[in-house]
Amino acid sequence: MLLREAMTDDLLSSYNIIILDEAHERTVNTDILFGIIKLAQKKRLSHLKYQPLKIIVMSATMDVDHFSKYFNNAPVLYLEGRQYPVDIKHACEPQEDYVHSCLVTIFQIHRKMPVCHSVLVFLTGQEEIEAMAANIRSISKDPSFTYPPIRVYPLYAALSQNKQLEVFQPGNPSARRVILCTNIAETSVTIPGIKCVVDSGMVKQKFHHPTTGMDMLKVHCISQAQAWQRSGRAGRESEGVCYRAYTKSEYDGMIPNPVPEIMRTYLSGVVLQLLALNINLLTFDVLDKPPSEMILEGVELLKCLGAVDEGDEPVLTDLGKAMALFPLDPRFTKVILSAKDFGCLDEVVTIIAFLSGENVFINNLAKREQAATAKAKFLSSEGDHLTLLNVYKEYKTVGNAKINFCYENFLNLKHIEYACKVRHQLLEICQRCKIPFSSCGSDTEKIRKCFVTGFFTNVAELNRDKKYCTLNKKQVVDIHPSSVLSGSLPPFVLFTELVHTSKTYMRLVMPIEQKWLDTLAPQTIKTQSGILDVD
Repeated sequence: MLLREAMTDDLLSSYNIIILDEAHERTVNTDILFGIIKLAQKKRLSHLKYQPLKIIVMSATMDVDHFSKYFNNAPVLYLEGRQYPVDIKHACEPQEDYVHSCLVTIFQIHRKMPVCHSVLVFLTGQEEIEAMAANIRSISKDPSFTYPPIRVYPLYAALSQNKQLEVFQPGNPSARRVILCTNIAETSVTIPGIKCVVDSGMVKQKFHHPTTGMDMLKVHCISQAQAWQRSGRAGRESEGVCYRAYTKSEYDGMIPNPVPEIMRTYLSGVVLQLLALNINLLTFDVLDKPPSEMILEGVELLKCLGAVDEGDEPVLTDLGKAMALFPLDPRFTKVILSAKDFGCLDEVVTIIAFLSGENVFINNLAKREQAATAKAKFLSSEGDHLTLLNVYKEYKTVGNAKINFCYENFLNLKHIEYACKVRHQLLEICQRCKIPFSSCGSDTEKIRKCFVTGFFTNVAELNRDKKYCTLNKKQVVDIHPSSVLSGSLPPFVLFTELVHTSKTYMRLVMPIEQKWLDTLAPQTIKTQSGILDVD
């Protein structure tokens, strides 16, 4: 919100003191905000009518010297919190399988520690958590298991709100509580009763590669700062113990701090926001400057979208200035601004709102078949985007029965409500930009054409060997198994996201026609991709 405010008031004149908390999280927006606030502070020193701007940067764990140097050798103050001592125990030797190591450690704790001591286990993702939960339940139900019962609680972002809240409820005092979580529980929440932490030492993060245009979802080692954050969870209420599934020498070899998001993410939206402030990211004083090829990649996309002039120095066009008003990826904004030409603003804004948050479908591994049957009610042969639109349409018809509707259809109510709020916000911005409200009704082809105007770089063609290849980067890709188009083979598909796990997958996919590219894609993209027939 403060970043958006800076677009209309670069001196941030409404404020005399700004506190930047949780500075160690280093999201793209906070890193850009650091630079903008630092610039505002410098500018206000030469404006006599403004008071000097004071900046306070706060964090439990951060690279203090790096931040101090960046803010002109600012003084550093240390405040001791109410942290209780935590006994750190490292693995004696390197572990080949960190998941198995964590599982063994849980049962070692269960044999030795009082049953009232709850255990918090850090893993990398939903599948890992659900698999371990199933293993723990299976072992504890074995007739030969003579220890007190174990209650397992998963905790990850895609989990329904009711399931997440179970973690914070007092448990049965005669049963051990074991919470299996992602890094969602690293900093923001305090779970009562935690006395033991089991740290796998791993995290799943997204890294963008400008040469391939691909986001890679990689499991890799955490940083030392993250290790300390995790261990601190055991000392929030009393003394505790942290068991690390890695050796002391492996800990010493970890990077001190996590890689900032600005160094590993797609930057077209950041470049657009800064150009709206008349700032060039190539010369901007940012805490950690991203690679120049990632910045230039963002500039090139903005040129293709018509947001930036074709000159040497990037300058926003009128279209670019309108795009900067939306807090979205520029490709989504281009789709919204194109919707007035196709008469489908209502549908496009709804789909983009749903894409802006977490997945609304609950992936319940224990009830996989029932969840698939429920999802089938909303499926559209025109792809994942239209499937999300169907979810919204059905959701709006159920009136006050929304909780039951979501429960019966394996939908995450919190995520749908968030999408509805985003939709309302986007429609308000459209109103301010004087974009007329329109709906295409049942003519959903208009929606798919509209998406081509923003995502022409995200198109793949089916080859003769039944493999998809992206037109822009010539990458061999597959449709993600979670897509409604998985198993079908349309000649051309548009995708919203490309991720690399075991394979390179297209996520959120819709079928399109080649002739739409001929009329809707920019000339430069058509030439690069070989879409045009050249005489």
